[in-house]
Amino acid sequence: MKIFEAKFENGNWENPLPDLPNKDILAFAFGAPEFIENSKPFDDLTSKYPGIAIMGCSTSGEILNSQISDKSVVVALTTFDTAEFKVVAEAVADSQNAAEVGTKLAKKLNSETLKGISVLSDGLSINGTELSNGINSNVDKSVVVSGGLAADGKDFNKTWVLVDAKPRTGYVCAVGFYGDNVKLSCGSEGGWQPFGPERAVTKSKDNVLFELDSRPALELYKEYLGERANGLPATALLFPLQITSTDPFVRTILSVDEKDQSMTFAGDIPEGSTARLMRSSEESLIEGAETAAQQTNTSIENQSLTLAISCVGRRLVMGENCEEEIEATKDVLGQKNTQIGFYSYGELAPTGFAPCGLHNQTMTLTTITES
Repeated sequence: MKIFEAKFENGNWENPLPDLPNKDILAFAFGAPEFIENSKPFDDLTSKYPGIAIMGCSTSGEILNSQISDKSVVVALTTFDTAEFKVVAEAVADSQNAAEVGTKLAKKLNSETLKGISVLSDGLSINGTELSNGINSNVDKSVVVSGGLAADGKDFNKTWVLVDAKPRTGYVCAVGFYGDNVKLSCGSEGGWQPFGPERAVTKSKDNVLFELDSRPALELYKEYLGERANGLPATALLFPLQITSTDPFVRTILSVDEKDQSMTFAGDIPEGSTARLMRSSEESLIEGAETAAQQTNTSIENQSLTLAISCVGRRLVMGENCEEEIEATKDVLGQKNTQIGFYSYGELAPTGFAPCGLHNQTMTLTTITES
């Protein structure tokens, strides 16, 4: 396994693209939202490396090793010694067909030798809970599934994923990894703490929340935000909700509807569960990121690749100190590891004994190694 890094910024590549052996190349490429209007970096890759497979999406900040950038495209070009891979994509009609999309992706990728799947999804038109359920139900439990939702800075307007090396809205792409020598391992942690009273989810449907304690959900949420309510949905990233049905999980808002006073989330909000506001500090978020790196349980003796997907809400809280969380993960992962990723609208990962599910406000890491 060999990995080569590249960065496109200010209209040019930071360094010339390397000459690589004439073999299959998998690239991960994460870029600023405005590259939907400028496909030059992706065109350059397909021109330089005919037949290259590219996985990528828009971001709220691009991650490469210990640095965060904006208005750039970061790239990790990867070749494998024996492992194989396959990239597929599916269009999203609306958030209601997310499970169907997940099922189609899984069936395209499934094989007896499948070891892991990495998923990148449009960040605004998908129910991440149903997407992961569709994938999980169509692959063996031993298959590691992880990924994230594309982002659009703080605008929540339009996100894209790469399909055939072109930025496109309304799609989900996935790559499957095959062979006995490839291994994927995950870690995912938040660092947020609940506060304030618990509220009952008295009316919801899938990922849309209508009522808390029989009151309009958006009205009640705005009371907590105060003056910050004028900045919705972006300001909601500072105060996500802890949802508890069986095990607690975190949800952040994708959009609000003033007409029916509802809030749409990236994943399901079960009716009958409870909701509670959350907040965090720089220190606890950095500790959470470090814990996520430790959870990968990866002893890295050879070159390896880590996909780092962190929620944009974490970046808003940490501000200029945000690089401290990716420095913390890089320190744990070591010098032989290349870390590439993005700030997202949601993270997909398994946790504990649970299969892949949607998370918000976490640092989620997937490390790919080849023995």
